Amino acid sequence: MANNSGKKSKVKFGVYMKKYWQLYAMLFLPLTYLLIFKYAPMIYVQIAFKKYSLVKSVWELPLAGNHGFEYFIAAFKNNDFKYALRNTLTLNLLDLFFGFPAPIIFALILNELCFVKFKKVVQTIAYMPHFLSWVIIYSLALQLLAPNDGLVNMIIKNFGGEAIPFLNDATHWIGSYIGFGIWQNFGWGSIIYLAAIAGINPELYEAAAVDGAGRFRKIWHITLPGIKPTIVVLLIMSLGNILGGGFDRPFAFQNNLVMRVADVIATFVYRVGIKGLQFSLTTAVGLFQSVVGVFFLLMANFISRRLGERGIW
Repeated sequence: MANNSGKKSKVKFGVYMKKYWQLYAMLFLPLTYLLIFKYAPMIYVQIAFKKYSLVKSVWELPLAGNHGFEYFIAAFKNNDFKYALRNTLTLNLLDLFFGFPAPIIFALILNELCFVKFKKVVQTIAYMPHFLSWVIIYSLALQLLAPNDGLVNMIIKNFGGEAIPFLNDATHWIGSYIGFGIWQNFGWGSIIYLAAIAGINPELYEAAAVDGAGRFRKIWHITLPGIKPTIVVLLIMSLGNILGGGFDRPFAFQNNLVMRVADVIATFVYRVGIKGLQFSLTTAVGLFQSVVGVFFLLMANFISRRLGERGIW
């Protein structure tokens, strides 16, 4: 009986592969890319635990002090790293608090628009900033918000007010940084929510209209519950990136006057690791950053599952 069941499973597998082999063939290139450029470089994570040398193989490097944790200890004793860690958490939490709801609200507004042409124009305009690099966006910010010759400050001074140091004062810089981040991403991020809204059964809206529900009632009781699983998944992924974030955005917006709030882990790694040639120290920082990110991801997924949501897996 066991042999017969084994033969049947082999036959089913062969039939399945014969039918769908093209799909697996299409996976070959992405999987090869992941193996070569994502997984193979992970062998160099061990640099975080060793004394790095340019002339030696990673396997020949001697173990660092304190049982390999010398550079982790050094990182947490480094004041610049502490500031970078604080700034990364602060900016990412503000991004999450203000930036995460923005595409949801925008998608809900777009879904309620009746004029299709106007809706398409608004969508196109909102998507456009996503395709601009942060260098270009900072150039726009400089033209708009520069203390002396920025357009916004020129208008403020013409009305008798005082120029606001949007890019030179720590508090104003954080507001500008978060604001431009929302502006760049909210239109593109709304695509996923619009797709989720499109999957909601229209009969639910018709039944709600028969019961006398207005637009806000429909949004609250039908649209938001309908896209709730999508919101949860994206929130979990955002929490997993709470110590992450890109390099180009903070690097483009940084200047010497706001470094105490603008220096994040990514720019710290670039400045100390690449420019300062302290590869072991910054590899330890990067490994710590990844481990904390995975922890937040797992915890957020666990909590969502406990609350009855689907989660990521």
